[in-house]
Amino acid sequence: MELKDRGIRVNTLSPGTVDTPIQFRSGEEADDTKAFFCGITPPGRIGRSEETASAILFLASDASSYSAGFDLVAVGGIAQV
Repeated sequence: MELKDRGIRVNTLSPGTVDTPIQFRSGEEADDTKAFFCGITPPGRIGRSEETASAILFLASDASSYSAGFDLVAVGGIAQV
């Protein structure tokens, strides 16, 4: 409410596991961790950075112009399992 007069909407993104070089370094442990997350995520894979970027672009676009105080949860369904 403090920012509405300035036309500023506040939303957040809560991403799930995303396949990035920092998140998963090479090696057997990284492969095991990836396999674990793939096994517990309904799509059977880890999110891609492009998917996180698309969610952010949505929140920044006019397509979300009526969204305010919203947390977009992009976790591949893992939170619902």
